Amino acid sequence: MNAALPEPGDLFDQAPCGLLVTALDGTILKVNGTFCEWVGFAREELVGSKRVQDLFTMGGRIFHHTHWAPTLQMQGSLAEVKFDVRHRGGQSIPMILNARRRKRAEGEFDEIAAFVAEDRNRYERELMSARKKADALLEKEREAQHLLRDRALFAEQMVGIVSHDLRNPLSAILMGIQLLGRTEGERRARVLGHVRNSAERAQRLIEELLDFTRARVGQGLGVTLGTIDLHEITAQVIGELMLAYPDRVITHLLAGSGVCIADADRLAQLIGNLVGNAATYGRSGAPIVVRSQVDGAEATLSVHNEGEPIPPALLATVFEPMVRGVPEGSSARNVGLGLFIVNEIAKAHRGAMDVTSSSAEGTTFTLRFPAR
Repeated sequence: MNAALPEPGDLFDQAPCGLLVTALDGTILKVNGTFCEWVGFAREELVGSKRVQDLFTMGGRIFHHTHWAPTLQMQGSLAEVKFDVRHRGGQSIPMILNARRRKRAEGEFDEIAAFVAEDRNRYERELMSARKKADALLEKEREAQHLLRDRALFAEQMVGIVSHDLRNPLSAILMGIQLLGRTEGERRARVLGHVRNSAERAQRLIEELLDFTRARVGQGLGVTLGTIDLHEITAQVIGELMLAYPDRVITHLLAGSGVCIADADRLAQLIGNLVGNAATYGRSGAPIVVRSQVDGAEATLSVHNEGEPIPPALLATVFEPMVRGVPEGSSARNVGLGLFIVNEIAKAHRGAMDVTSSSAEGTTFTLRFPAR
């Protein structure tokens, strides 16, 4: 039986792992055939000619200098240290190295065992990839939960605001209907006017909510683009708004030909919202200035008013959907979707909204969009 066992020299040379003996400075003094085969070097090219750290990548050499050598000096051993070992052909081979420092009669040496870690490296990469995917899924889940909480809170706030704001015009409508049954002549006409105004307020609230739902749940507001005269549409809307705001002066300034590609109804809605905003927040008696301009490839619409400026902290979020700050119970109070819808109309025209506001210059909302 003993005759069938391999010789100790064969066990060393053909071991299923790389075996090396090095001097304390890393010079290779002895190496087995397995390691030579792995790295593609002949034994004579390594023994006495190379240090073990010469086979490492740059990062491995730094680690060898800062951690490997000092730890062996202090502790006398290292276990399962991963290095990328360079093959003669230039490719890197991931290896796990164990080392022990021994004192013998011939001197002090480092004995190293090396194991190829391709499977372990692949497993670690797959594990890292799986962890990244799990982290990404967890982050998406957190974002989804956060979004659901935000939507629930927003829905709760919206229901409260709409319930409050629809109650007033609907109460006025019901009261007006009752009065109509008991009035005649001129007073009847006045009551009808109040009923009509209240109904229009309720209708505007509902239309704003529908637009908001389309913008938030769908893919943005729908537009029907066609060739229009921007100046003509602006002048027409201003004429209607002057009837709605008889105590305000609304001035129209225009430049350029006015011909552009846009949705006339949506631009009318945008102008109405901006002028209504200016009438609500602007200084009483100061004119509201509406400018329409087509200059080459760009069309511009702006609405300017004088009065208290928008606080700087609110400028960045002025197009977000909530009430800007109208006193409770005011007839001008609304769901606070006007500027949000204005911004969505701008996006639907592949344009953008801009706002500037100061005590000296007043407040100006500007839409810029491609004219062609």
